[in-house]
Amino acid sequence: MSAPVDPAAVAANVAAARRRIERAGGAGVEIVAVTKTFGADAVLAAAAAGCDGIGESYAQEVAAKWRELAGRQLPALHFIGRLQTNKVRSLVPHVASYDTVDREALAAEIARRAPGARVMVQVSPAGEPDKGGCPAADVPRLVERASALGLTVVGLLAVGPTEGGPEAARPGFRRVRALADELGIATCSMGMTDDLEVAVEEGATQVRLGSALFGPRPHRH
Repeated sequence: MSAPVDPAAVAANVAAARRRIERAGGAGVEIVAVTKTFGADAVLAAAAAGCDGIGESYAQEVAAKWRELAGRQLPALHFIGRLQTNKVRSLVPHVASYDTVDREALAAEIARRAPGARVMVQVSPAGEPDKGGCPAADVPRLVERASALGLTVVGLLAVGPTEGGPEAARPGFRRVRALADELGIATCSMGMTDDLEVAVEEGATQVRLGSALFGPRPHRH
């Protein structure tokens, strides 16, 4: 069980994150609050603090948490974890945007279960297989296939490399921004707590923040 979240602290942290974005030259950059492994109170605190979306990564956790939050007015739920096709069905009642589409089989299953759903294609700019993502060279084809399946491709998503610090993410983020421009895609979801500034400098329109808002992430049980 995660420790209770202090809504006032979350509000202060969201304000601090928006200042970081502003200092990095971002205007209108959305904040998706990553509440995975935190309780429903974290979702409510993020909503109260004006976050633009909620990010979750575990299908089972989504189902349990959103039952608890039934009837609440909440920001759009983004599924940001690696997604197996057999988990899509359980997410359909809750998820507004599937942000980690990295293969045609997953796009096809989402299209079957949630026709017309909003999706992002996850790009693997650094080629780290454990993080998922479609190789950059294959992204135009996957975007085309997802669109042909009737999905609404609203953005590209990228995760920076584990090693090398924030600057190591810059070339990959730049590549993803260029791909988005080339494909006429509006949303670029890049950057997390540690590499937020680099992502914004390279053209992120959305960042995904967890520990910057809620502190250290509790372990899953």
